[in-house]
Amino acid sequence: MRASHRTTMKICFCLLIPLFSIHAARAQERVEAGVELDVLPYLTGGYFGAAWVGKGHLRTRALFARVHMPDFIVRDGFTNNTIRSYALLEDYFLKKEQTGFWLGGGLVLWDGKIQTDQQLETASYQTFLLNGSMGYIFNLSQRFYLSSWAGLSLRVGGDRHIPVDTKTFDPPLLDPELSVKFGYRF
Repeated sequence: MRASHRTTMKICFCLLIPLFSIHAARAQERVEAGVELDVLPYLTGGYFGAAWVGKGHLRTRALFARVHMPDFIVRDGFTNNTIRSYALLEDYFLKKEQTGFWLGGGLVLWDGKIQTDQQLETASYQTFLLNGSMGYIFNLSQRFYLSSWAGLSLRVGGDRHIPVDTKTFDPPLLDPELSVKFGYRF
């Protein structure tokens, strides 16, 4: 990892420390935990898994995913953009029961592979992003829920100008997302 990547990640983690410390200050509230599956990665032939823990209005999520970006989203001249994503996020709920409207944000790492339309070689790249998202949790039962959400990720570091065959790929500066997650509370 280059020095600039390490510096960017250190700054991002320092910005999130105050959010995570709030969990410790709210020790009197009941700790809840759960898991989630997101529909979008499965629709593209990939996968998704997330686990979360939270108290009151706050929840910390860790997730991993593999997504095959549809060609209509990938820049012209490129194809087979496959991303393995890892994220650490903090969510804030308006209701302390962790239902209804929520806002979230955090750090995301993308390990990607891409080809040109010629498909002669595959190039690898790594991107660091800051994510902001919001959604709404609909309870299906006491334990199961549905969470519709939208997010926007900003590239803050990582590889740029990636040579692929005779072309150069630049990961997007902004990446919008929209999907639905199914969740289970333990």
